Amino acid sequence: MKLLDLPIDHFRLLGVSPSADAAAILHRLQTRCDSPPDQGFTHEALLKRNELLGRSADLLTDRDDRAEYESALLRLSASHPNETVGLDLPASSEVAGLILLWEAHGALEAFQMASHGLQPPQAPALGSGREADLTLLAALACRDAAVEEQGQRRYESAAQLLVEGIQLQQRMGKLPDQQRLLERDLDALLPFRVLDLISRDLGDQASHQQGLTLLDQLVSHRGGLDGTDSVTSAETAGSMTQDDFESFFQQIRRFLTVQEQIDLFSRWSEEGEAEAGFLAVLALTAAGFSRRKPESLEQARGRLQLLPDSELDPMPLLGCLDLLLGNVREADHHFAAIRDADVQAWFVQHPGDSLAAQCEYCRAWLGRDVLPGYRDVDATAIDLDAWFADRDVQNYVERLDRQASRPPLNDALPLPWETTVASGLGLQALDSMSTSKDSSEESLGGLEARGIRLPALSLPQMPQLPRLPQLPRPFVVKIAVLAAVVAAFGGGLSLMLRQRSEAPPLSPVVKEEPVLLAPDDLDETSLPIATLQPEQPLDRPIEPLTSDAPSDKQLEDLLQGWLDAKAKALAGQTNAAPEAVSKQISTVARDRLLQRVQAERTADAALGHTKIIKASVTSVDVVSRTPRRIAVKAEVNYFDQTLDRSGTTIDQTPAGALTVTYVLGRDGEQWKLHEYISGS
Repeated sequence: MKLLDLPIDHFRLLGVSPSADAAAILHRLQTRCDSPPDQGFTHEALLKRNELLGRSADLLTDRDDRAEYESALLRLSASHPNETVGLDLPASSEVAGLILLWEAHGALEAFQMASHGLQPPQAPALGSGREADLTLLAALACRDAAVEEQGQRRYESAAQLLVEGIQLQQRMGKLPDQQRLLERDLDALLPFRVLDLISRDLGDQASHQQGLTLLDQLVSHRGGLDGTDSVTSAETAGSMTQDDFESFFQQIRRFLTVQEQIDLFSRWSEEGEAEAGFLAVLALTAAGFSRRKPESLEQARGRLQLLPDSELDPMPLLGCLDLLLGNVREADHHFAAIRDADVQAWFVQHPGDSLAAQCEYCRAWLGRDVLPGYRDVDATAIDLDAWFADRDVQNYVERLDRQASRPPLNDALPLPWETTVASGLGLQALDSMSTSKDSSEESLGGLEARGIRLPALSLPQMPQLPRLPQLPRPFVVKIAVLAAVVAAFGGGLSLMLRQRSEAPPLSPVVKEEPVLLAPDDLDETSLPIATLQPEQPLDRPIEPLTSDAPSDKQLEDLLQGWLDAKAKALAGQTNAAPEAVSKQISTVARDRLLQRVQAERTADAALGHTKIIKASVTSVDVVSRTPRRIAVKAEVNYFDQTLDRSGTTIDQTPAGALTVTYVLGRDGEQWKLHEYISGS
């Protein structure tokens, strides 16, 4: 008689612990027999199921049989640690055994064995109970196996299981309802599959290209970036909402190269997607600026002018592109034609000349709206001096000058540049725009320190930044920051977070990397303050926090360690090696926070500035707590000063108290600061 080798032992089949006594085993047997699966298996299969459960209970409640069986398990464990003693079942108990295997969380094995049982030559007779039971079991086990794969973040593997299950159901033609459920699950997996495939190493080009194909399929299925009214609610049931899709779309952009985004957005734009046309303009600008290819900026400018009329005011964008292409007269014309009253007021109130204000605005636009969001573009490389000094840029602009017969740049407007090259594009470092004390206060860093906020452009936002006002079309209007830190696709369903930011306009350049958890990117140095407590020492030792459930005191010590180490780094203290300070910060904070501090210190050092910061945590209140994440609202007493080379105070934040929410995450066994948000 043919036997079925079931990969499960008696303990797991019955659902009891190896240490369970006879009474517990019999109680479990009764519970299992009284609650059979109710998905529609035949009465015969369920009777066989109860019979197998009874046999396992009989063996495990017989002292001698159980001792012999446990000895066999121990021998196998010693010689083959990764194997188990299987159960040999007669063919008549095949379906019952596979049902029990599925119930014991062996969904993948149950699906594979049920699928095998439906293949020739062992395929059951058409219309038989065995055929019906195996077909139903294959569908149920396939769905559960796919869920298990998703739990391990193997989304493409889960999708392939569902494809196999659908094909099997199509071949059997028995259970259309189950087939529809499998198809629905596969459809819901599509965005996760895209993220899984495109986030893989670029060396795996086959997976990356498959991810791009699926992304194209997803956008097409939705009817475009903003969806379509022609898609019925039945067709979109169970799929992402528009908010979900926008958050997802922001997540995947950082896994795409700038050229891939140019190709995608250009193709979608040609198919009538106005939003894609706008994104193509940004991608072309990012490619051109980062690669010193002014012809890409010229192409972006041409596309921008061809976009259909919308709520978007193209004037500030055209002004920035004209400025980067050396056409100062045209840039001045476009900036003067900006419709937004707040933007116009900012230009009017700027203490420098018009060109200095335009350069400031352009630099902010590049750093906030253009360069972030590409796999191969450094969003921090915003050096206008290097752009205008580039030989290719100079040659291209000279050619444009000759073609348009426009006057050289140095004849167009009075410029704050000290030197010019042959084409009139010798833009010095921005320090030359702010040699006086007044103008230096209005440099990009000075604006932020004084709390002056640059009116925002009408642009779609990258994941790092709050949404700006007056955004154009519906899809662009809704592009939002994520409501929590999502690590690649490791956040699973958390990448579908729906919260959107409604922040006011940002200052032109973000001092530190923006927070993903709230609309404002305010450091402790940017907050309103009322009172000050005594100065705290900056040299206290910092110990890693590894407790499973940190106390309030431990959380307070970690936050104080962050403030102390950050203050020491920004002060540029000579009695502490930079490596030692960096190690202190790394003990309590993630690497990206360390990089923020290092970038701020580098910028200060280049200007000959130092910061004196005095900050102490006076109280902490745990807002939320999970095994991997803790949000803490802290009261911080704070004061800072910015000094020039001579030790003269050039800026300061009045002493006082502020409220900051800190978000801690567990990296392995250690708790570290992930982000912080102010005034919350």
